[in-house]
Amino acid sequence: MTQLTDKDHKAQMEDMKSFDEQMPCVGIFWYDPEDNTLFGVRKKELTPQMVEKERAKGVDVIDYPISSLLHQPSDIKQRECGRVAWTIDKFIVLVGKWAEPIQEQLTELLEQEFSLPYFEFVYDEPMEQREESQACLGYPES
Repeated sequence: MTQLTDKDHKAQMEDMKSFDEQMPCVGIFWYDPEDNTLFGVRKKELTPQMVEKERAKGVDVIDYPISSLLHQPSDIKQRECGRVAWTIDKFIVLVGKWAEPIQEQLTELLEQEFSLPYFEFVYDEPMEQREESQACLGYPES
């Protein structure tokens, strides 16, 4: 068995520590204004391999698959919610105008929950103008 020098061992441990950190995630969330918390969070880690694979397919936006969420009770759909997605070179958070006055608090919650190094808010059309099944999903009307 090969023995590592102390220096090599330390370097290897530092390299391994980087694997302990969570990758940034794409996902969907709901916001509780009374508690200033996120709930119902669904997320998926976004790896460099996923980005390259989707880019090779010509996909410009990577987000959380939401098909299973279309059957959520309507009271949940009417709450403050949003999506975290990856575009060609950055993370975006799609939210309604409800998020503008609390952008600072929401930024902190999103950075922690989704392990986001940076992102940009994208304020979508008012949710009441959407079909109920799309209200919390941040998708434009069909």
